Amino acid sequence: MVVLVTGVAGLLGSRLADWIVNNTEHKVIGVDDLSGGYSENVNSKVKFYEFDLTDLSQVEGVFQNEKPDIVYHFAAYAAEGLSPFIRKYNYENNLIASTNLITCSIEYEVSRFVFASSMSVYGDSYEPPFSEELQQRPIDPYAVAKYAVEMDLKIARDQHGLNYTIVRPHNFYGINQNIWDKYRNVLGIWMYQLINNMQPTIFGDGEQKRAFSYVDDSIQPFWNASQNENCIGEIINLGGIKEYSINDACKVLLEVSGNSKVQPLYLEERHETKYAWSTWEKSVELLDFKHEIDIYEGLERMWKWALKQPNRNRFIWSKYELTKGLYGYWKS
Repeated sequence: MVVLVTGVAGLLGSRLADWIVNNTEHKVIGVDDLSGGYSENVNSKVKFYEFDLTDLSQVEGVFQNEKPDIVYHFAAYAAEGLSPFIRKYNYENNLIASTNLITCSIEYEVSRFVFASSMSVYGDSYEPPFSEELQQRPIDPYAVAKYAVEMDLKIARDQHGLNYTIVRPHNFYGINQNIWDKYRNVLGIWMYQLINNMQPTIFGDGEQKRAFSYVDDSIQPFWNASQNENCIGEIINLGGIKEYSINDACKVLLEVSGNSKVQPLYLEERHETKYAWSTWEKSVELLDFKHEIDIYEGLERMWKWALKQPNRNRFIWSKYELTKGLYGYWKS
């Protein structure tokens, strides 16, 4: 069997590819444009293609040459707070790229398409925890793109018979995460800041609540999503079972990293859902999810890894598509 993993140089893609290589006999094909991932994260046994998924002809070429049986679509630019200021880039990379994959998956009769959506599609109209039965109500362009892909997959199944599973992760973190991007992955942003003798930054009062999930707990469940027949056509929340305030998560990292005396730097609040975490029971039933690594142990593992990483340049947008309403901390 041939398994295609997009975003294979990123957190989820690289960890799933490693698991498949180490635990099965299946061939793994990986695609990544390396705009946010790093080639050293890609397992040497993965056949790697470097290109942008917005190029339909290149996507078609991979499907024609490799004929994947299963597609895991993880590639995305997950800077939710930044997405209102990079709308074109957001929709090209998070929506158009996804529809290219869906088109080819239909044409080449892929047996299962597993899509990593986002908890952000729930928006801020509901009291958490958010369950899968709730209607999507996104409040930013990133979540709109994820919602649109979910709807496109439903149409692809109804009209063309494409079997899909939608997984909505909870704030994954861990080894191989990009900690050099100024706009996404809050735990990674803090690690970069601490390594470079900066204060960890918090938007608003820090009382926002999220459930954080160490990535390794969810890798085999992601594999199960493509193997279990009862997952076809389902939407499944996947990840942490306990919510933390941003302030509390920062305190844990400061303790883990030996920086307990460092004070966070509080910045202006941004447009975001204040309280956002989800139910997890469905992932236990359908994916055999087990929450085994708590936030302290997970951050300890990731911090030790982060300290060994090269001193890469931090990614900062040189020009935004829209500057009206841009937060002060992103203008400099």
